[in-house]
Amino acid sequence: MFVELDVGTSPFPQRPAERQEDGQFPRVESVSALTAVVRGWLRRLGVEVVRYRGGQYPLPADFDSDAADVIRKVRAYTMTSPERLYSRIQAVRYVSAASIPGDIVECGVWRGGSMMAAALTLIECNDSSRQLFLFDTFEGMSPPTEHDVAIDGQSASSLLDTHKKTESDAVWCYATLEQVRDAMAGTGYGPDKVKYVRGKVEDTIPGQAPPKIALLRLDTDWYESTRHELEHLFPRLVRGGVLIVDDYGHWKGARKAVDEYLRTKGIHLLLNRIDYTGRIAVKAE
Repeated sequence: MFVELDVGTSPFPQRPAERQEDGQFPRVESVSALTAVVRGWLRRLGVEVVRYRGGQYPLPADFDSDAADVIRKVRAYTMTSPERLYSRIQAVRYVSAASIPGDIVECGVWRGGSMMAAALTLIECNDSSRQLFLFDTFEGMSPPTEHDVAIDGQSASSLLDTHKKTESDAVWCYATLEQVRDAMAGTGYGPDKVKYVRGKVEDTIPGQAPPKIALLRLDTDWYESTRHELEHLFPRLVRGGVLIVDDYGHWKGARKAVDEYLRTKGIHLLLNRIDYTGRIAVKAE
């Protein structure tokens, strides 16, 4: 998740905070130190905070203008970081330019922002023949298991227990099918090419998945769903196709699913780091 904060000069004095008697909170010596503490807490939820002083949505300077435009268009529909969105855009450009056959599949779509970026990029590439498959419950996160623990040690079940499943809550990732369909329609990509598959992936895959996949993005977070997706969809990812795993770094269950699958199948894959949690690879064989 990526959050921008529009802030100016802090109105708070740079002075030491009172020491806590019970030792439950860290001592904060300045506003900058407080900012670091808050960022640390938010990072446990997968939230990255960026400071800027107004103007356009801040993006790394090396992003090309077309990609930057796409990212700004979809940012309200995704929690994906700019780096992961840029990798998504570059992956779509690659499969289009290299004529990698197959469709684009995404498991776990939330509001549709990542697939919107793919659709907009396909239009940019004059490649509108591919079908886009969006697999999601469209009812929020499915139940996690004991394998699903965040990088900081917090279990997914305890995290979900502290949040209500509402459209405004980013933890449950709840968005309706109608909301996602409306968002995708705004890209201008042919609606007949966009396939929405509702339900748990364990129930809908492989039956409703395409036979050939050029780009596969996995973002269901949990161990069981990620392992199921890999078992049934990675064999359909064509040679030269791209695999993106959104939560390899943040959720231990997702990492376990990927590592187990590759090890048991004897697959050697250069799973490259996008940011602290995202990973990307090209299928070589």
